[in-house]
Amino acid sequence: MPSSFTPALRPGAVVRAALGRRPGALARIAAWSLVEVAPAFLIGHAVARAVDGFAAGAPLLGLAWLGLLGAAWLAAAGAARQVVLAVAAVAEPFRDDLLERVVRGVLGHAVASACAPRAGSAAVARATLQVELARDAFAALVGVVRGFAFTLVSAGAGLLTLAPSLAGLVLAPFAAGVAVFAASLPALARRQRAYLMADEATTELLTSVAHGLRDITACGAEERVGADVERRITAQVAAAGAVARVTAVRTAALALGAWLPVVLVLAAMPTLLRNGVGVGTVVGALAYVTQSLAPALGGLVEGVGVSGVRLVAALDRILRPDRATPRERPSRTASAGRTASAGSPASARSLASPGRTAASDSPAIELRGVTFAYGPHAEPVVRNLDLAVPRGQHLAVVGPSGAGKSTLAALVAGLLRPGEGEVLVGGVPADRAGPAARVLIPQEAYVFRGTLRENLAYLAPATDREVMAAVEELGAHPLLDVVAARRSAALDAEVDPGRLSAGERQLVALVRAYLSPAPLVILDEATCHLDPALESRVERAFARRGGTLVVIAHRLGSARRAGRVLLVDGGRAVAGTHDELVSTVPLYADLTGHREPVS
Repeated sequence: MPSSFTPALRPGAVVRAALGRRPGALARIAAWSLVEVAPAFLIGHAVARAVDGFAAGAPLLGLAWLGLLGAAWLAAAGAARQVVLAVAAVAEPFRDDLLERVVRGVLGHAVASACAPRAGSAAVARATLQVELARDAFAALVGVVRGFAFTLVSAGAGLLTLAPSLAGLVLAPFAAGVAVFAASLPALARRQRAYLMADEATTELLTSVAHGLRDITACGAEERVGADVERRITAQVAAAGAVARVTAVRTAALALGAWLPVVLVLAAMPTLLRNGVGVGTVVGALAYVTQSLAPALGGLVEGVGVSGVRLVAALDRILRPDRATPRERPSRTASAGRTASAGSPASARSLASPGRTAASDSPAIELRGVTFAYGPHAEPVVRNLDLAVPRGQHLAVVGPSGAGKSTLAALVAGLLRPGEGEVLVGGVPADRAGPAARVLIPQEAYVFRGTLRENLAYLAPATDREVMAAVEELGAHPLLDVVAARRSAALDAEVDPGRLSAGERQLVALVRAYLSPAPLVILDEATCHLDPALESRVERAFARRGGTLVVIAHRLGSARRAGRVLLVDGGRAVAGTHDELVSTVPLYADLTGHREPVS
């Protein structure tokens, strides 16, 4: 397995790389931050001049300085919005890069170790969740550190120009508070990671116990299992206590850096006044402390202490699989992964063979008495459904909105389990079938940052000739013009997902699925953003591709093109050809009469 599937980068290296790849966004952050922190420089001078002006009987001068400060705050409010947008421009590509890296790593590691389907999918779910946590923490951390640095420089410069004699009383304890907080960060990160692992272990154990209560009772293992749960919860409580003890250092850092300067300035005030320092200057210096430096330190302590530690812990969990808990380490006794979805970054090249061998004479899809509801008291979306789809058949699923069409697709894909009955794909239970058994394309297609070639050939290795043949077959030429000025260079062009329309992203996913080796393709309204003519071309291309095709129909033309149609409505379903359903099922006839024909 290539080393790229087992990333072992340090969190700091990943963060530095993410920042270094977006110099333009960093420049915008810096430029708007200068505007945002202008009040931090101006506040002490404005307060000092206003106090002196009012004391000297010049209220207009005092009001003028306060008006200037108010104008600076208005400008800062507009700049703050631009800073948020610029930070997002850094954080979103960071999320995309990290998601691609960790999914490749988890799935590649799973295949190399022949891990169980459940373990593989659980690892992907955990990694995806950790990526989202890392993205949020990264954005928060960039904002917090940026705000602290610019505010410190701005307020420090203002204090030095207003009252150099007071700078030592303020900046020395402030620096000491920052140093105390920084010294506590390594221990806080270690203990936060230990708490996250303890929490995950407790959740996993409690889930297993909840699912196995009947067996636990039958075996008389209540006391032993109860003792295991107690030990796990006790360990989590201890980990939480360790985090709390280190977190208490933050309070000490705030007291030292944010409030001790106020005490020192007030204590020195008689001496300062005797030495000619005005009351306005002292009040202005206190304004720098209370309105700029103290909030900046509080934001740093809270932001880095929470978001920074969370970012390090999340990156450590997803970039260093060697430090996984015992339950996370792959087992060598079972098969790999679940479903490869063209709408998500799961590579068929890494998931090369089904987890189980299907019987060659079994139907491509078989549902036996399947009932499914979204909750124990909910009305079934699918009710007692029997269905057999032979290999090579083209089936269209139609019905009113909310009738259960996408639910049926998820059941066949193994993403949902029926409450009653069973769903078989090639004779194997759908949730246990190997990832190469089918490919599902959802309505919202996933496109990642990378070249067009990498996006299109992501589910299977393919030559450039094969890729271009698939593009030609599906009529996906608009993609070539969107990503590159010359079609001959399109495959090497970088794709920016944010610049693609919904239809263009669907074309990427459709070509990706067309090139995959999966014998079953499920299009869950995967052409809804294409025009009717292109939708027809795509479906006909997939029908000629071979294998079994299931189309969750967005337009009735999909039903006319299919060899067989399944009409679902409120838990009920009826199958037949288009002509049969038109003549025998009033609902289908009604749908036909209200839809424009599509050839």
